Amino acid sequence: MSRPASTPLTFTIAKSTPHSGKYVPENILVDKPQDQSSRWSGAFQGGAKQWMLLRLEPLAVLKSITFGKFSKQHPCNMKEFKVFVGMTEDKMTEVLHSGLKNDATPETFAIKHTDSAGVAFTSQYVKIVPICAHGQSFHVSIWHVSMSGITDPPVVERIQVNYAEHRETSVLRRILKHLRQRRLLTPFHSILSRTNLHLEHPLITQLHSIIVLKGDWSRSEDLLSSMSSAGLFENYINTCQPHAIWTRLVGTDADGDVPPARGGHAMCMDPVNEMIYLFGGWDGEKSLDDFWVYNVREDKWRVLSHSTSGEQNAPGARSCHKMVFDTKTGSIYLLGRLDDSDGLRASVTVAPVTVPHAHAQSVPAAGAAPQQQQRQPTVVNAGEATGAGKTYCSEFYRYHTRGADKGKWDFLSFDTLSSGGPPLLFDHQMVIDCETQIMYVFGGRVVDGDWDTFKYSGLYSYNVRLSKWRLLQQSDNTGGSQIIIPSRFGHSMVLEPTSKTLFIFAGQRDERYLSDMYAYNITTNTASELFSNFTAAGGPDACFTQRAVIDPALKEMYVFCGLTRNSASGIQNTTLRSYLSNWVYRYDNHPGKWAQIMRHPETTASEIPMPRFAHQVVYNPATRSVFLHGGNAGGLSAAVRGNGSAGGNADGDGGDGGDGDGKEKEKEKRLDDFWRMELRRPGPEEIVRQAKFLIRRQQFREMCENSAPVEALQFLQTEVSSVVDHKNAKETELFRSLLTHLLSLPPPPEPTTTEATAPPKMVRTPSDSSESTGSESTTTSLREGSTRPRKRSRGSGNWGWTNELGLEDGGEAGSPEVEVEVSRSSDLRAGGVRRRSLQALRGVPDPIEGPAGEKLSAERYAQRTEVFEGLLEFVGEGEGEKQLLEGLLEFVERESGGGAGGLGLGLGVVR
Repeated sequence: MSRPASTPLTFTIAKSTPHSGKYVPENILVDKPQDQSSRWSGAFQGGAKQWMLLRLEPLAVLKSITFGKFSKQHPCNMKEFKVFVGMTEDKMTEVLHSGLKNDATPETFAIKHTDSAGVAFTSQYVKIVPICAHGQSFHVSIWHVSMSGITDPPVVERIQVNYAEHRETSVLRRILKHLRQRRLLTPFHSILSRTNLHLEHPLITQLHSIIVLKGDWSRSEDLLSSMSSAGLFENYINTCQPHAIWTRLVGTDADGDVPPARGGHAMCMDPVNEMIYLFGGWDGEKSLDDFWVYNVREDKWRVLSHSTSGEQNAPGARSCHKMVFDTKTGSIYLLGRLDDSDGLRASVTVAPVTVPHAHAQSVPAAGAAPQQQQRQPTVVNAGEATGAGKTYCSEFYRYHTRGADKGKWDFLSFDTLSSGGPPLLFDHQMVIDCETQIMYVFGGRVVDGDWDTFKYSGLYSYNVRLSKWRLLQQSDNTGGSQIIIPSRFGHSMVLEPTSKTLFIFAGQRDERYLSDMYAYNITTNTASELFSNFTAAGGPDACFTQRAVIDPALKEMYVFCGLTRNSASGIQNTTLRSYLSNWVYRYDNHPGKWAQIMRHPETTASEIPMPRFAHQVVYNPATRSVFLHGGNAGGLSAAVRGNGSAGGNADGDGGDGGDGDGKEKEKEKRLDDFWRMELRRPGPEEIVRQAKFLIRRQQFREMCENSAPVEALQFLQTEVSSVVDHKNAKETELFRSLLTHLLSLPPPPEPTTTEATAPPKMVRTPSDSSESTGSESTTTSLREGSTRPRKRSRGSGNWGWTNELGLEDGGEAGSPEVEVEVSRSSDLRAGGVRRRSLQALRGVPDPIEGPAGEKLSAERYAQRTEVFEGLLEFVGEGEGEKQLLEGLLEFVERESGGGAGGLGLGLGVVR
């Protein structure tokens, strides 16, 4: 089913806060960037709350908003703002909090239009709330606003119906959870049967009955195995903190050789045959042109070519290039380069290099097979190569690993720029969608001999079947309404094949290291910003030459950091961390979550790779293994300046043989080590063990009350101890604390059903009575789930600790004459009918429980419910697998606080 297209939305000005002078709200309806008066300007300066309310006509799904600007910088330009949406004026939800640059370029922002469950919603009203202007003490101004979204009536109506049904279902699920927590099981089952609502997995329903109602501990533990077999723990396991297990791979070729040390090389992997291909790079003195393959299954390297420069149609020595592997055809595609003839490393002595003949390319007709050009190696002097007359061409190559042409290179294009593709570039990123046979290239610094100016490439696609390039996004914002991903180099890009999404993040632009992340939807040709600063969201620092791979099945991305900068110190503090900085990014939610990959506690520092940059990584999703090779492990001075820190050498690492100002740096260390990383998470057996520990804690607690102390102690020392991880300090401390249940005084007798329903008794608690102190006073309190006893202040008399509050009827609150128990304070009156307190309500057996319910006290029901909900923490967030985490009271509290503005049901985190 095709996605509905976004179209420009029409709207009117519903109302706004007072405006200044002639700068009326209606001015934003017309885009006149040359007219300084064509804007809305608030009447107040500083932090006064101002806003503008827009009404969409017709009803729509708002997907983006664009702010036009004046033709040059202006102090009144809106610096920070928020956007709210809603179906009514008084109930609105925040969907955007961002800011505008103080320039003349319009900016477009994606609007969150689905809730946390991914259900789209419609909007009638849009409120823009300016927070401050760029200039201090200036009136904030909005020059022009345009919006786009879905307006197709059948689509909008369907979205409205779906969202209304989603709201009803979500409310009912919270009500059902609330009823079951309160032991109102008859209405719980009545609603389930009448609505035919799927609340949770049948095993979860069975678990509640076995644990909470029956306390059948043996069957509950047996049920854990069934839940594990049903895969209910899988989603939770995948969200657990991973630990890295590193293994150094020491396999060689037949002569005992391995690829020599290098950085800035290229690698790609054939995941089907488990072969890793490596080409080129920079060894600190020269660019390389050797070509290797590693057999993962045999742990052996094999050299395919010691020097491809001497082969027909093969690429010459280079670094900072990229390769991708096409699993459908077994072909490797290679694009981009920085070589010794490009003039960037003036201080490095350049040996003679080979360049292809400069002949024009004939573009194949549409649908024709890729035309192969003949490339004959030609030797030229370094001086000629770097002279003013040098032509910079972007060559494009293909290597065959299968079929009749196995082991041969194709010279696909002498210059991709001449056929609509990218210019010659380096430190770009390239991925291939093997299913659609389309390759994507983004970013990279343009190689044209001018190293004093930063030039970047945009986003391109290459259709393998048609041999055709297409420009998808310019390298910079051209002023349109579409979100343009800022171009950069030394960044990361991975393809999520299921949703056809490119994730692009980090890298360097001009002198800045970046910490942003964008998602580009290939199907709709639209981009959205996920993070403006992922460091603030718990991710890595802004970084350059980091590497990333993706696991679509787990919805995870693994990032291996390179160079970082302290933002407070600016470009003068380019550093390589003293420890390996690896991260995992989970994108199953929007915008996703970051977590650091920690070293496995059983490994030492010598058993993991040293920190590095300009390295290469590939990933095998079948075995979930990351392979890391080479890179640069040192040589950074305290300050790396100018072009030296801007990808100036073949590693993209800061200049070999000298930095940007010509000062010699310490000797850099290229690496030839090769590693495999596997992420270790707790397995299903570990989850079952933790769940058993939770269950047996409650079982022991009840044994302390119902069984002989010796029997309970023996159970603690054997059955409970056997499911404790004694190496885990937290679990060990929790295990030891269980002994307090055995040593504590017996609980007071539970009230009978009649007593539980009777009105609370009036009691006095004078502190001079010996019966009101010591353990007696604490036994009148609820042992779990109640508030701690508080000491009341009295106007006169000596009064001690108590759980009893002043009676409302007759006398002032807090007077010593009359007191009431806690349960009385929880009573509510409506129409003269007294309602039971929460504790009393849980103490009343539901008819559905039968005779066994008479023995289940309120406190025990609450304790077992807590155990049940604790076990649900191990069940993933899959649709319909378990009850909602948020309860009815929390939902009501959030709604009444305006957190979701009436849209609700998770819209505190809408997207």
